[in-house]
Amino acid sequence: MDFDLEQPAPLAGNAAAAVAPKPAGWGDLFSGRHGIYTFALAGGVTLHAVNMYIATTAMPSVIADIGGLDFYAWATTLFVVASILGSALTAKLLNGSGPRGAYVLATSIFALGTLTCALAPSIPVMLVGRAIQGLGGGFLFALAYALIRIVLPEHLWARAIGLTSAMFGIATLIGPAIGGIFAEYGAWRLGFSSLLPFCLAFAIVAYVTLPRKSRDTNERVAVPFLQLVMLTVAVLAVSAGSLSAQLAWNLAGLGAGLALIVLISGVDARASARLLPRGAFNVSTPLGALYLTVALLMLAIQPEIFVPYLLQNLHGQSPLWSGYIAAVMSLGWSIASFMSSRWQAHADRLMVLGPLLVLAGLVLFALFMPVNGAGDWSLLLPIGFGLLLVGFGVGVTWPGLVTRIFQCAPPTEQDLAAGGMTTVQLFFMALGTACAGMVANFAGIVEPGGVEGAANAAVWLGTIFALAPALCVLVALRVVRLTGQRG
Repeated sequence: MDFDLEQPAPLAGNAAAAVAPKPAGWGDLFSGRHGIYTFALAGGVTLHAVNMYIATTAMPSVIADIGGLDFYAWATTLFVVASILGSALTAKLLNGSGPRGAYVLATSIFALGTLTCALAPSIPVMLVGRAIQGLGGGFLFALAYALIRIVLPEHLWARAIGLTSAMFGIATLIGPAIGGIFAEYGAWRLGFSSLLPFCLAFAIVAYVTLPRKSRDTNERVAVPFLQLVMLTVAVLAVSAGSLSAQLAWNLAGLGAGLALIVLISGVDARASARLLPRGAFNVSTPLGALYLTVALLMLAIQPEIFVPYLLQNLHGQSPLWSGYIAAVMSLGWSIASFMSSRWQAHADRLMVLGPLLVLAGLVLFALFMPVNGAGDWSLLLPIGFGLLLVGFGVGVTWPGLVTRIFQCAPPTEQDLAAGGMTTVQLFFMALGTACAGMVANFAGIVEPGGVEGAANAAVWLGTIFALAPALCVLVALRVVRLTGQRG
């Protein structure tokens, strides 16, 4: 079965501006061919997201079984690096294989990595499997955003992006439960292999439903080898620096990563094979401001990685409860992603409101998380509400933000814009994680450690990372000035 995409004739002059956008409802997104496409796109992101949480939950059991504690962090590091590479190469994959072939190939790569992890006899094999998983997952993640623009009409973009974004919140609830159940019974291999039937089903759905060719036949995509090498080195440098307990090594890794970002921007501006669309590294352009907004929002949410530790050490919560309280942030992102797609008539206000909510949430985090409350709900409630605000702030901005990236990208660089958005998102998540580790180490989470170290770390994490959404408010105001009522 092969669906042909209907192409509306372009509107001349100011006629386009005179046509009122068609009201979009959830029924439009889930009905007929649109519903089939939506299921396929959301399924790929769900596979990638659920796997992330299964792996995180199962890794302690993996290490206890096959060893390799020294390489514990690299299971995540290699996964993230490979995911970034996958997202950066998505435009090339889509251009060469078309939507159907790209999705089937991406799912096959992901399934191969999953099978390798499930059968791994040692930690080196596990690391190889995680890298392959990351590559396939990066493809799936970026392809979802790229194909929204290709297979759905523009008036449904915001809802589709909201739904796709919400899959991470849903995965936060599903993934740890699956990984935890299998790990508790010493069957972590089944935790990985449980994804394989879904990979097969998803590959079949993608093959049957997605179009064989993309309408972007005029888009030429070359692989930016030099930029990819520098990007990989930047992620590895920041990640390696964050693993050290010495502040000097933390700063060295972070400095090397930031220096390489500057080099990448210079190289990409002059290269014929580009990592991001033209203007993406220039904040005076709409695309540059939009990508910077993505980067700042991703930096702002990274204190989340220390939330379970802080809740256990400062507020007497069990690992299970601390994990689910931390998941409130992802829940807020999911709820806001669903809701904000209905509010796109106020897209400019949402663009500024989102960072303000993130800022308010981090202020609550800085005020209430450091207090040693021993389970006092008068402290846990504002902490939970703060986490909800942080996630809600990102989610309320996200659909309009991604939609504007599509609209502002040059017509011949649409696939590059979609893959670039995911590349920026994943890179700054990795950078933010490293920065959070550096701030926590500096604040004394290891030395002196204990309650005092955890309290100091909570204060510094909330205060330092609040700077990201504060700056993001200014950037969002610039986005509104540059892009007007888009989205």
